[in-house]
Amino acid sequence: MAALLVVTFLARIAITSVVTALTMYVVVGLDLSYAAAGGAAAALTVGLALGGPLLGRMLDRRGLRAVLLVTVAVQAVFWLSVTVLTYEALLGAAFAAGLLMVPAQPVTRQAIAAMTTAQQRRTAFALESVQGELSYMVGPAVVILGVALMSPGVVIEVVGAAIVTGGAVLALLDPPLRAVGDVDSTSSGRSPRREWLGARMVAVLLMAFGTTTLLSGVDLAVIATLEEAGQVSRAAVVVAALGMTSVVGGLVYGRLSMAPPVWLLLGLLGLTTIPVGLARDWLWLCVAVVGTGFLAAPTLSAVTEAVSRLAPAAVRGEATGLQSSAQSAGFALGAPIAGGALDAFAPAGGFAVAGLAGCAAALTGWLLTRRSSRGGPSGGPDIEAADRGTSVRRHGRC
Repeated sequence: MAALLVVTFLARIAITSVVTALTMYVVVGLDLSYAAAGGAAAALTVGLALGGPLLGRMLDRRGLRAVLLVTVAVQAVFWLSVTVLTYEALLGAAFAAGLLMVPAQPVTRQAIAAMTTAQQRRTAFALESVQGELSYMVGPAVVILGVALMSPGVVIEVVGAAIVTGGAVLALLDPPLRAVGDVDSTSSGRSPRREWLGARMVAVLLMAFGTTTLLSGVDLAVIATLEEAGQVSRAAVVVAALGMTSVVGGLVYGRLSMAPPVWLLLGLLGLTTIPVGLARDWLWLCVAVVGTGFLAAPTLSAVTEAVSRLAPAAVRGEATGLQSSAQSAGFALGAPIAGGALDAFAPAGGFAVAGLAGCAAALTGWLLTRRSSRGGPSGGPDIEAADRGTSVRRHGRC
């Protein structure tokens, strides 16, 4: 487990920085507009969103090393050719690179589910969420610093080399994706999609989308607030405060013997985000985002745990791929949604809309869960009941 977390953490640092690296290359290296950079980033993001279920299904059917062989080869070709491509060719290549990105995050989640017991899983998924928060804090910052110190073309190649190296080492590590005794996905035991992709799973995926929509909107609203106050240079401090409180929240969540349901965590996350817009300078903003940060990693961890529990082992790759796609879609749509609110209602509106989006996703998830619980079979055990059962078992062991 330690080796897996170290390798995938290094790979995820590189993967989380690809949008920033591509944006900086188009703006600085190709001397094009930010709109053009946004087009390249959008092509990559759409590829990531569509590639999640595709790669997950390949993991279920072909195994880890076969998928990594394909994705590492594609990444090597893309990152080696970026600096010689025209902008038009770059758009198509970025989409293909996103579609076949090294699946470090889904592999981590599947391996955790395979390598841990039910009593250990909450703590392990909390560590995975903390890992994700740290990678988002480190990756883009390193790229921006690298562009300031060297050419964007060199930074692009370093990022690509890190992704390829991470994928290759992950293939050598070859962590198990199924526990001993799990049904082989190549056998007739593969569950039809209609049996596990029911209302409960849809509720969790919707809440995954809502969580990242909120977090993406918060990032944009922080920048807008500081720009209005003339303190944009302090954005890194606020983002660091947000990230560190999220790390603390994830570690605390991993120690809990009884965890709240996903919809409650997301609802609280939304409610604590709405009033953040009342802060008017960087210092008060650091204080105001504590609640949002503290609940971010626990909410993401709870989503991952619920997906792992609701998906049969034979289709867990596809399920985690759908989760990654839902979260990628949330990140992609959160910024424009918050941006519209920022234009219409000033910075406070960005935080309010982001928080309300999270509350709406939490409410919808709760309604779907309750309806499914009352309506009979609809794709796996009840989310809340399963949480309570796991908590009781853990408490009994203690």
